[in-house]
Amino acid sequence: MLARLNWHQQMRACYKKSLGLIVISGFLLLALFHVWSPGTISGVDIRPRQGSAIEKLLEWKFQDAVSDYHDIAYHINEDVACRLAKNTCVCLADKTYQLPFSNLLLPHVWAHNIDLAFLESHPDPEGVKRHRAQEYSSFQKRSYNPADVPIIAQANSPLQYPTQGVEVRPLKTIIIPGLGVKEKARSKHTVYLTATLGTFDVAATVDMVSVQGEGEKHMILSSPLLSSLNKQLQFVTYTNTVFHPRTADTVQFATEGHQSFFTIKVGHRIIPKLYNSGSKKEYNISALVTIATKTFLRYDMLKQLIDSIRQYYPTVTIVIADDNEHPQPVTGLHIEQFIMPFGKGWFAGRNLAVSQVTTKYVLWVDDDFIFTADTKLEKMVDILEKTTLDLVGGAVKEVTGYTATFRHTISVEEGGEEGDCLHVRQGYHHVIEGFPNCVVADAVINFFMGRTDKVQQVGFNPRLARHGHLDICMQYFLLTICNKMPCFCSC
Repeated sequence: MLARLNWHQQMRACYKKSLGLIVISGFLLLALFHVWSPGTISGVDIRPRQGSAIEKLLEWKFQDAVSDYHDIAYHINEDVACRLAKNTCVCLADKTYQLPFSNLLLPHVWAHNIDLAFLESHPDPEGVKRHRAQEYSSFQKRSYNPADVPIIAQANSPLQYPTQGVEVRPLKTIIIPGLGVKEKARSKHTVYLTATLGTFDVAATVDMVSVQGEGEKHMILSSPLLSSLNKQLQFVTYTNTVFHPRTADTVQFATEGHQSFFTIKVGHRIIPKLYNSGSKKEYNISALVTIATKTFLRYDMLKQLIDSIRQYYPTVTIVIADDNEHPQPVTGLHIEQFIMPFGKGWFAGRNLAVSQVTTKYVLWVDDDFIFTADTKLEKMVDILEKTTLDLVGGAVKEVTGYTATFRHTISVEEGGEEGDCLHVRQGYHHVIEGFPNCVVADAVINFFMGRTDKVQQVGFNPRLARHGHLDICMQYFLLTICNKMPCFCSC
């Protein structure tokens, strides 16, 4: 909760007479709502989680689908198998010789242990490693997507194949999991594989199975024994041959009279960004949060904001974007002021300020805000640490006592040739389980804390130069369509 210096108190005085009627009407509406309400609103659990019952069932199904035919012999194809990822890596440097111009005449591979560079002078290297492991575990939980779990379509068609969760790095090789055929015995069983962005091969060969098209986009496998063919299908590899950092290849898997399609995602893994948030059990706000603001023609209010922050958070870093025509220096410990061209605007300033943040979270405040004893950044951090949310908005209390919140849902309805319809409605989607004062919404007020990398990824539209309040709703709609999850809490 923040207090705010109100510039429009005189305008509010005009409405004091009607305020009483509005309050009375509000109480009546609340009473009616309480009478008509079917029950309490249940919260929705959005904490990061893995290992649910359905996932365990899928894993068991997957293992069962690929573990048959133990009695069928096979022979490793070393040329293909060596290209498969081994999930291990060793960085070894070439031996060097101290000869004149040896680096130019004999280029060599060098290796350096980055851990040693960062940890050899640290007083508690093991503590850093433990904290880094915790951060990485948290990152894995947050980046987990149920759509990445392999699901094998059982052979009802009679083709068995993966429906999702197959992924390959650009220009790398994988074994396609779950391929199989379940059909009646016949003189010859044949399957066909066709791709567009890669080629097929086999990591091992099985006796009595004919393989045609190794290293090509179209491969045919056939055998008089269905069990041998299914064993061979367990060794089919896919190699991406068309570089693209993020795409997918549609693979056709067919037999006589039946065909199916599945996708193989092609892309780089997300590189985790891990933060050093301190080794204490309680939240270290100075290590976790940077406060960012934008100022214009209000140095007196900016000073009051800084003074109020220092009363409760004396060591937290404050980043200031300043586009005044005649900038004044703002000095002090843990204060960073960045001068902009005159009048660049609210959102350009937000982009600049956020770009300089290096902590895990960034708190945005306007320069006419004031921190009070009710401003608890720890609560906002706790929500972001324990859920999959990307942004948490708070409430702003005016000097008059009016508390401003901004809880809206935003949706797009497909339209005709003239465009789609954007619907903005007051309200929220659901309550967050474990945080009864928090709800998931699509837009929040301009007092919010967000994950720095997510806020930097979305950014702000610098064309909105002088609309820091009304258009912030539209800007945060980007958070929703970019798969960022904002919420509102009475923090």
